[in-house]
This record gives sequence, C-alpha cells and structure tokens, in this order.
Amino acid sequence: MEFLDVSHNSFLVAMSCIVAFVAGFTGLSMTRDLSTKPVFEKKASVALAAVSLGGGIWAMHFVAMLGLQMPILFYYDAAITLVSALVAILLVGAALILLHFTERNRATIAMAGGVVGLGILAMHYIGMAGLELCRAVYTPSGVILSSIAAIALCMLAFAIAYGQRTNRNILLGTLCFAAAVCTVHFLALASTRFVAVPSGVEFGPLMSNETLAIGVILFSFIIFGACLWVSVTYLPGPSRKDPEPTEATVDVKPLLQIPCERDGGKVFISAEDVLFLRADGHYTQVYTETDRLFCVWPVTEAAKRLVPTGFLQTHRSYLVNPQRVARFERTKDKGRCLFDGDGLPPAPVSRSKLKTVQDALASQVGAIRET
Repeated sequence: MEFLDVSHNSFLVAMSCIVAFVAGFTGLSMTRDLSTKPVFEKKASVALAAVSLGGGIWAMHFVAMLGLQMPILFYYDAAITLVSALVAILLVGAALILLHFTERNRATIAMAGGVVGLGILAMHYIGMAGLELCRAVYTPSGVILSSIAAIALCMLAFAIAYGQRTNRNILLGTLCFAAAVCTVHFLALASTRFVAVPSGVEFGPLMSNETLAIGVILFSFIIFGACLWVSVTYLPGPSRKDPEPTEATVDVKPLLQIPCERDGGKVFISAEDVLFLRADGHYTQVYTETDRLFCVWPVTEAAKRLVPTGFLQTHRSYLVNPQRVARFERTKDKGRCLFDGDGLPPAPVSRSKLKTVQDALASQVGAIRET
C-alpha cells in the first residue's frame, strides 16, 4: 500500500481554528439567561445554539480539509458531507436539551460534554468517509487518542461554561471547546494516511474543493455575523447621569415586576399583587387573588429576586408575600399561611422555617392571628 504525501496550508489551518472559536463563543453566548425567557424563546435559542456549535464543528473540519494538499485530485461526496453536518448539529442539540430542559448538575454537565465530544468524533470520521478518489487509513492509536481528547476537552469546556454562567466562564469554555474541535481534527489527521483509489461507491453527487469552499465560506459568514450579533450583549450600555432627586422621587422604590404567561402572551405582575409562588418543576406558579399564572423563573431564581423585597420562603417550594397573609395556623412543629380569596390553597411552613415566619408575620401591621 503506497501512502500519499500530504501537507497543510498554514493560513487555512489558522482560519479553521478561528472558525471553531467564533462558533463556540456564539453558541455558548446564545444560551445565556435562558431561565428568564419564555419556553418558545428558550427552545429557539437552544436550536440556534445547536446550529452554531454543531455547524461550527463541521465548518472547522472542512476549512482545515480545504488546506489539505495531496499530489492527486480528490472530491467529496456531497450527501455524506451533509450528513456529517447534521450529525454534529443533532448531537450538540441533544446535549443542550440535557443542560436546559432537565435538572442541571455535575452529572448532567459531564454527560452533555461527552455527547458533544462524540458529536465532534462522529462528524470528523463521517466527513472523512466522504472523500472520493482517495481513502483515509486510520491507526487504532490515533482513533483512541482523538476520542479521549474530544470527550475530555468537551467535558472540561462545558464544566467551565456551565459551572457559573459568567462572561469569564463562557470565554474560558469557548477556548476549551475550540481546543477540543481543533485537537481532535489535527490529532486524528496526524495518525491518518491516505491512499489513492481508482473509484469508490458514490452515495451522492461529487463535490469539488471549489464547490465545498463556497459552501464553507457562506456558512462561516453566517457564524461570524451571529458572533457580532451576540457580542453586542457583552458591551456596557451608554452611561446615563441619574436625575437629581425631587420631592416626588425621594424614598420611592421601583416595584419588582414578575414575568408571567397568560393565554400564550407575556404579562408582568407587580410583586405587591402576588400572594405566593409555588415551585412547579423547573418553573413556578404565581398566585394572585384572582389568577394562577405560569412563570419561567425556577423557585431558586424567584427567591433570589423576591426575598430581598420582603417575601418569605416558608418552604423549599413556596415563597409568600407576608403583606397578603390573612391568617397563620400552627400544628405541632409545622404551620401554614392562609389567604383571603375563593379556592386559594394554603402555603405550608416547614419546621426549619417556622420560627422565622412567625417572627416576620408578628411584625406585620394587620390582624394576623395565630390559632
């Protein structure tokens, strides 16, 4: 078996690494602050992030392959090339669904990173299978090393990016993601040999390097444009000088507005009109005197925003507005808060919260009676 001499175009190698970084930054940035968004917007953001990350893996691979130089003319199978892109996007999408639509913990983050690593590997080897007039010959050590690198670096990337959703962590996670994509590609190529073949089994129409270059350039243009779009969210807003306080504005605090959904539309409910909130999976139900509304905040996010305004966390699944409590009842080492209104359920008070809730309610102005 006579192996072909291969070399790489340094400029295209560098450009492939830049594409991987830009795609990673764009995809990870699109998934920021999704817990505060409506379900449809959340799904759309996850889908766009999957296209950016998965498509970026594909674009990086084929930008680098455009820089692969061999002494023979070779082509690509267009159908297999397309399949390689779809596999990468679908596996990345599955990983993002795990992260944003299930309970996020260390195991979930590690599993998502592993799935993305498998997506990089699948995309690489499916894409290489699309070569026509030459064939890639792999070594077991190369396949094993590239597999370990892909999964380990992707798990590290997602552990950093999703450990804390800060700008710094997203940037570091982007670097690890780009390193994973580039390392897998070039580590696998370093142990890959190529042999010329007279013809192969064509799964789809043949595509030359020139045609492939047009497709890769167009997709890269979209990714770079999306990168500019999400980059705007990192820029500080224009500084605005606060107006001098007047008699009308002194001691007036803005009321917190809680984003809710009603009849498929988004509404904002003033915190002072809320009686209590109840956890409902990854979301919450907001109770007023007349309505029960869906809120995209998880109960932890609601507690972070509402407890500083005076709400009481009476139970790990309940937040209560003490101003709207009509009566407090205690039974042995537990209790419950009751509200005025037809059909309103009580809010339970757990044993660990009992004394804190009693003290807070005792300090409220109004006829709160303990029975």
